[in-house]
Amino acid sequence: MSLLCPCCLFSINKTAEPGENITNIILSCRAPSSTNIRAVEWIRTDPRPEYVFVYRSRGHDRENQHESFKDRVELKDSEMKDGDVSLVLRNVKINDRGTYECRVVQGKTHHWQRSPQLISIVHLSVHQPGE
Repeated sequence: MSLLCPCCLFSINKTAEPGENITNIILSCRAPSSTNIRAVEWIRTDPRPEYVFVYRSRGHDRENQHESFKDRVELKDSEMKDGDVSLVLRNVKINDRGTYECRVVQGKTHHWQRSPQLISIVHLSVHQPGE
């Protein structure tokens, strides 16, 4: 049985140029509800899965974050109002291109007792200026 909520899942395509930091790239994601958000996982799935950003137990989990994203990502709204768990990606690099998944754990149980629910998929294309 899949925990995927087809009515909630959506896919977004984003395009950026390397070094784009005047206008930060926002990878959009909104949980079905703003209540009881226990964990948020942003994962880049290709070329191999790696954690871009992890929020657990009311804090940013930097230990599980891939080195290439450290100090370059943060939640758009640290309070996750209205379920907004969108991710801001600064200083975009060619190597950032790929598919990103936003997964959320909600409810009253401990986050390790539930599987994260896939909420959105973002396909990020990064091009050299002039491409």
